[in-house]
Amino acid sequence: MEHILVKISIMLVPALLAVTVHEVSHGYAADRLGDPTARLLGRLTLNPLRHLDPVGTLALLFVGFGWARPVPVNFSNLRNPKKSMLWVALAGPAANFCLAILSAIVLQAVGFIDSALPLNMTAVTKPLAMMAAFSLYINVILAVFNLMPIPPLDGGRVLTALLPARQAALLSRLEPFGFMIVIALVFFTKFWQLVLGPIIISVVSLLANQQIVVVNDVIQFLFSR
Repeated sequence: MEHILVKISIMLVPALLAVTVHEVSHGYAADRLGDPTARLLGRLTLNPLRHLDPVGTLALLFVGFGWARPVPVNFSNLRNPKKSMLWVALAGPAANFCLAILSAIVLQAVGFIDSALPLNMTAVTKPLAMMAAFSLYINVILAVFNLMPIPPLDGGRVLTALLPARQAALLSRLEPFGFMIVIALVFFTKFWQLVLGPIIISVVSLLANQQIVVVNDVIQFLFSR
């Protein structure tokens, strides 16, 4: 029980921040581009309780990726619906990449501080390093995962915005089945192992730099039984 509580204490804040900032970024971009729906519904807030999906949050903590309640966007309200949809869709993954970069900076800074501290002082910085490592990992996962070009994921909306009208309409028809397609790809094919996993590992390694060993140790600890 204590082991589980330690894991949750490390993962909870970074996970909630990652999914909350992702959704708020969508809503903020939509608001700036002409659709006030999210703002009027009180979804432009960093209060995670306004965005949590219970199943998505549990999946994030125990499986390694998850989701929040999507911020509502009425694309017909946007000043230029097709072009603006591109920027609204990109806002979420872009926010996660920014959080990942910030987490990497914190992780590097903590590593530098640790090297200058006596060994008995690292107990103070170790929890911060573990949270930063998990934050880096989970934000990269959310960004890369959401950029899969399958609607209703953000990458699907980006692709819809870029395609000619006829092809975009055909792609949009996949939206009701999008999550089933994603689940099938992730759990019943080698798409995660051969495509998503290597991309995620490469991005995390690039950002973590000398601290990649710390990230690997933290992830193994958090997702071990």
